[in-house]
Formats: sequence, structure tokens, C-alpha cells
Amino acid sequence: MKRFAAALCLGLALASPALTPALAEETPAERAERWTDLKRAVFGDRTVQDGTGVIALDAPARAQDASLVPITINLSAGGGSGAGRVKAVWVLVDGNPSPLAGTFHFGPAADPRSFRTRVRVDQYTLIHAVAETEDGRLFSAERFVKAAGGCSAPSLKDPQVAMSRLGQMRLRVDGDGPVQDGQAATAQLLVSHPNNNGMQVDQVTHNFIPPRYIQDITVRYGDQVVLRVDADISLSEDPAITFGFVPHGAGPLRVEVQDSTQAQFRQEFPVGVRS
Repeated sequence: MKRFAAALCLGLALASPALTPALAEETPAERAERWTDLKRAVFGDRTVQDGTGVIALDAPARAQDASLVPITINLSAGGGSGAGRVKAVWVLVDGNPSPLAGTFHFGPAADPRSFRTRVRVDQYTLIHAVAETEDGRLFSAERFVKAAGGCSAPSLKDPQVAMSRLGQMRLRVDGDGPVQDGQAATAQLLVSHPNNNGMQVDQVTHNFIPPRYIQDITVRYGDQVVLRVDADISLSEDPAITFGFVPHGAGPLRVEVQDSTQAQFRQEFPVGVRS
């Protein structure tokens, strides 16, 4: 379903005059029309409500690097408005050729109050985050970001070095020493991957680099799912995700990643736990 939604969004961006990437900054009315079409493409006829009290999105008003734009999403623990726990969040970069950057699903071992990641931004645009609560309601937050060219920006890394590190991961649990059993902790995951989206040009051959990007990330604590990410081409190079989890007993944190070539990468990270 997610792959279909991303493809549909891409088709809308390329086919509709109102959604064609503009040389000049869009007007508020044009941004609103774009968001209306994206909502219909991704969520169909479902109502997307204002997310005040449920979800908040933070991003720089003007990004220093359009290919590595940090975003932070904060969620109400109770869902706000009696809506219940948030079970998933969609991140959409409205003005990108493929706007749906990723869908973040929270498992039973998650602490879904906050997470961070990095996205590519192709033009001055709204970024939206849409939360789905356990009762099936949708709530949105938005942020306008001034950045351009992030989808086609070439990597500054040596391609051979990048490929030699493909799939390598680093994970750091915040705080000093072991985490407390049963209490929320925060982890930062970095996956080494060029995340080529098919729009970058090889600086030597001047040919387009074939797309190869991360599609799925699953994080488990022991046997319980913490986070599952359905990703697409708008996530940044070397995707980074900061997320919350609740340890119950000894770990480890297990990470599984699959990219668009069906290559799979797995790694385990021990977690010290005190009772």
C-alpha cells in the first residue's frame, strides 16, 4: 500500500500542472492545493484533522543542506483529544518528486513520544507529518522549509568507499551506563547507505546514478518490535533515526534493513539493563 501511495504521489507531481516543480516559490494557495491532492493520494477519503495537542513537527526554517534536513516529531503520550496512543506517522515532503519519505510504525516495545530523522528537500515546500492513533483517526502537523536541490545533490563521499561500508550500522543508547528496566530510553541509529534515488549525476561519467535506496527498517528489542519504517527516496543519504524504546529484560536491540535491490543487512547491539 505504501509503495503504491509513493508511486501515485510521484505521478501526481509529474502530471499535474499545479504540482509541477516551480521555478518560483509557490503561493500559499498553491501549497494548499498540493497538500489537498497529496492527502487524497495517500489517505483516500479519510479525514485528516489538525494535530494540535497530538503531533508537533520541527524543522529548520532555512536548511543549511537540502540533502540532509533534520526533522523532529513529538507526539502526545495519550494521543490528545482522547484519541489514544499514536501507532504510526507518515512523513511527507510535499514538493519532492516522490513526497512520501517514510511511514514509521510503532511496535509494542516503542516509546512513541518523539523521533528524529533526516530528509531530502527539492524545493521550498511544506513538510507534513500525519499521525494515526489506535482509534484510527489521523492528525497532521506542518512546517515550511526553505531548501532546494536536495533530491539531486551528489554525495560528497567517494563512491567506492561508500559501497565498501554499505549496510554498516552504528547505534548509541543515550545516557551513561545501563538503561533502567521498564523505563523509556532513547537510541540513535545510523545506517551507512548512499540512498541513491536515481536523480543524482555521477561527477566523473556525468551519467545518472542508478537508484538504490533503503526501503525497510525494522528494530526489535529482544523479540518485540520497537519500530518499523517503510522508507522511500526522500530519506537522506546514510539514514539516521533517533527513537524511543522501553526495555523489558535483557536486549539486544536487533536491526534489519532491506534496500531496493533486496539486499539485506542485520546487526545486533547489546543493551545493558539494570533492574
